[in-house]
Amino acid sequence: MFGVMSRFLSNATNRIDAKGRVSVPASFRSVLSECGIQELYCLQDFIYPAISVGGPDLLDRYERQISSVDPFSPEANRMSLLVHGGGVFMRLDAEGRLMVTDFIRDFTGISSDVTFVGRSDHFQLWQPQAFHEAQAAAREGRFGSRPA
Repeated sequence: MFGVMSRFLSNATNRIDAKGRVSVPASFRSVLSECGIQELYCLQDFIYPAISVGGPDLLDRYERQISSVDPFSPEANRMSLLVHGGGVFMRLDAEGRLMVTDFIRDFTGISSDVTFVGRSDHFQLWQPQAFHEAQAAAREGRFGSRPA
């Protein structure tokens, strides 16, 4: 589905307006448009205090994983609880803004600013400081054990 240029890359921080909306970065809106994504599936990340955002294909990917295990198993039950109970559909408004709802705020700690983080086939919404700390920890984990 995604071509070479149709990836969510980089990060940007935007301020939430007085009505609780935030502008999605133009480069991310461009990818959404190029891929024909109009309805956004938003999911509470399994590890980080972030909201993952993609098209319906993101939900499809998780549901394929759930369907690959016994539907009565504890694993399928836990996965459904996270994927379905921790997800919502949203849309951008005509100006390319996303409403920062309590669903987003409560899980991420976002208050006045949102950091948009590209994750290739989807993007995430982060509280800015939490993103910087997680990125620094990832960098340290990746490069901190290198020999001098």
